[in-house]
Amino acid sequence: MKKMKRLALGLALGVCFSAFGVVTADRADAAGQARKVIVDDDGFGIAQWLLLQSPDVDVLGVAVVSGDFWRDEGVAQALRGLELAHRTDVPVLKGAVYPLLNSEKLTDRWEALYGKLVWKGAWMKRWVEPTAQAAPPYHAADVVPDLPEGNPTTKASGEPAVLFMIRKVHEFPGQVTIIATGPMTDLALAQRLDPSFAGLARELVYMGGSLNPQRVRNDLDAVQFAREFSNSPRREFNFRFDPEAASIVLRAPWRRIVAIPADPSTATELTPEFLRRLAAANPAFADVLKKRAPGFPLWDEIAAAVWLDPKLITKSEELYVDVNSQFGAGYGDTLSWQPGYQPDLDEQKETVVRTVDVRGLEQKIVDILSRRVPPAK
Repeated sequence: MKKMKRLALGLALGVCFSAFGVVTADRADAAGQARKVIVDDDGFGIAQWLLLQSPDVDVLGVAVVSGDFWRDEGVAQALRGLELAHRTDVPVLKGAVYPLLNSEKLTDRWEALYGKLVWKGAWMKRWVEPTAQAAPPYHAADVVPDLPEGNPTTKASGEPAVLFMIRKVHEFPGQVTIIATGPMTDLALAQRLDPSFAGLARELVYMGGSLNPQRVRNDLDAVQFAREFSNSPRREFNFRFDPEAASIVLRAPWRRIVAIPADPSTATELTPEFLRRLAAANPAFADVLKKRAPGFPLWDEIAAAVWLDPKLITKSEELYVDVNSQFGAGYGDTLSWQPGYQPDLDEQKETVVRTVDVRGLEQKIVDILSRRVPPAK
């Protein structure tokens, strides 16, 4: 059975490469052509709507990986989110269910040795201390609970997310941006299957890692998510869920990498007032946004917004970045170096976003969601 699966995978990759060739030449977008993007996330929400609503963006597909939610629950969210946006023309691709090596049992063992994690995503059973947020909806990987916004009627693509991403960067060499706002398992698998994958993409924009986030606004409920950074400033969930995958991806030869760590998120929040503004912006999303739990930072929204409008970035720096994949107290922590100090083990230079224009970010989100986009044909 395993041999048959490997044979099927090899045939699928062969079809991809024979159809489009192993192209390595850089090719700039034609003038006025929409920017092509693939979203790889562990859920679906405002960040994806920002990209779908932007007139100069061509969303090729939405890949879903386990992280905050199990993959299949995230797939259901993505399908329903696309239905609400009248964009069922965009395929939803199923990514990895489990990290490369990390697991729930390993995480429980780590906590017994080194202390409790603030957030564990799909493995989260309860909050360690009282919070403004509701209890996590813990369940098994193959369970898809009913969605508050209604269950989707459309289906996901039968093509695996990893093969889809490989196929698209070969089809459009140098033109496809990957926006990754969840764990990097899918991207690591794509890079291991096809070593030319990263180099064929236009760029990688990711939300992950942390350097030294600050509690810049104590009036926000979202500041609860920054309490971990007081003692563990280099720990962040997307890296921590699959450290080995993140390290593989960050050492791949991308043409350009833009990193949005947790740092700028501690100045942001989906407050009740901001959610009301968003709900009023567009009736297509109003019901979902009215039911959305407040008190969370704008993690993924920052990544999508600064890619759409880099002027929202108020401070950034060039760093080499990697992830600690040794199973110890620093497992999953962000590693970074100023140029010249990196160990030179294929770490890549990244543009790391440290702060953003929060008011401008909020207005950008409102403006884009306000657009009335006709249903795709």
